[in-house]
Amino acid sequence: MITAGILGATGYAGQQLVWFLHKHPKVELKFMCSHNYAGSKFSDIYNNYSNFIQNKCISLEECECKLNQIDVLFIALPNGSSFNIVKKALLNNIKVIDLGADYRLNSAEVYKEWYGIEHNAKNLLKESVYGLPEIYREKIKTSNLIANPGCYTTASILAVYPLLKEGLIDTNSIIIDGKSGISGAGRALKTNSLFCECNESVKAYGVAEHRHTPEIEQQLSAAAKKEVILTFTPHLIPMNRGILATCYANLKTYISEEDLYNLYNSFYGNEYFIRILKNLPDTRNVRGSNLCDIAIRIDKRTNKIIVISAIDNLIKGAAGQAIQNMNIMFGIDEKEGLDLLSMQI
Repeated sequence: MITAGILGATGYAGQQLVWFLHKHPKVELKFMCSHNYAGSKFSDIYNNYSNFIQNKCISLEECECKLNQIDVLFIALPNGSSFNIVKKALLNNIKVIDLGADYRLNSAEVYKEWYGIEHNAKNLLKESVYGLPEIYREKIKTSNLIANPGCYTTASILAVYPLLKEGLIDTNSIIIDGKSGISGAGRALKTNSLFCECNESVKAYGVAEHRHTPEIEQQLSAAAKKEVILTFTPHLIPMNRGILATCYANLKTYISEEDLYNLYNSFYGNEYFIRILKNLPDTRNVRGSNLCDIAIRIDKRTNKIIVISAIDNLIKGAAGQAIQNMNIMFGIDEKEGLDLLSMQI
């Protein structure tokens, strides 16, 4: 039995982690840590757990005292908050899966540029593995520190990666239009994510400066084996959860849509959580699942390829992918605890 703890258990991603770990047949959840709700029963914060999860949330200080009880620590804290606890966990031979951005970027300087935070664990950047299983599964197997990808980045990278790996597109032509449910803004009280601010409205934000941009560029540059600079524009959509990424690029040479589908099916054909579809992806078809749906179109008039992907931002874009990484790290079935399809209505 794998023993686990969660830091930041009462945010949306943290709550989703609790949900998965509570039902996982090979995991015992030892503690849930919360800065704002230490001492409160988890089921008093999220009433859907009444009579099922009666445990109280603990403080960070208590968490540090309980590290010797766990095999893996999940961290769902604000950026810049994980440095010290990650160091302590690794010193105690505890595997760490960080859902924040602190270990996603290879460069501490790039991290400071985009997040405005001095990186306080630079030596760990070389040890961390980017936790996108469909790309880095073999490295994840032997890693003790996983940088769980962001939601926009997961959808975008999975959509475009095969094209760059095969050198089929102009690396200077990539445009990604991302749309996210409101839960992507987190559970903290913010005027811009209030119901009246978001309902019956769609809005762009973080234009030309969203923090997921260097993360996407870093991974796509690795695929292309050259620097990739792209345009990424995110939008908020008045729904609870979901990511739809529409990715555009110029084809270098003509290739048929059929050949592109053959390429994607070859690249992802054995991936349980990726579906290559003829129909265009719809967020409701992945909501509540760890699936990523991808479809491809060619605009012959403009010689552009359009790849569209859909995920649940809180699952494949956060907690579900973290569980997938944990399963890989501990050598158990990757689907364990995640074998769920979307519920339509």
